[in-house]
Amino acid sequence: MPESRWLSGLELKLPPPAVALLLGAAMWWLAPHAMALEWPSALRAGLALALVVIGGSFDMAGLWAFHRQRTTVNPLSPAKSSSLVTGGVYRLTRNPMYVGMACFLLAWAVWLGALGAFLGPLVFIAYITRFQIQPEERVLATLFGTAYTDYTQRVRRWL
Repeated sequence: MPESRWLSGLELKLPPPAVALLLGAAMWWLAPHAMALEWPSALRAGLALALVVIGGSFDMAGLWAFHRQRTTVNPLSPAKSSSLVTGGVYRLTRNPMYVGMACFLLAWAVWLGALGAFLGPLVFIAYITRFQIQPEERVLATLFGTAYTDYTQRVRRWL
């Protein structure tokens, strides 16, 4: 069944950080209306902090790798990629910056302490996979051919 124009029109349109911020706001709104999770505040704070550090590490490592290769970090213009980055953190995941954002949203859900807030990271992963990563993958396959398809066989999309 062909995909609607409306759905394909969403591809590469919203910057992933904007998607994460919108979802973070929705999580904040939803948290008081959802079932609260009972866990010690020190545990909640520690886990949230650990997730922020992990997410920040993935983000910075991804940005640094792009900077070293002198290729674009603009997620809305994958066709401007000048090189295929496969080293460093890109040996663990093809999308470390998106993994980092998902970790930030997971940290936010932990901090909010409401079951419904955990929908945010799941929606982020689903949205980014469909409307950001899959279109990027098509462009990168066109730009880098078998080097890219070989890379996708070695390294997972997320983790």
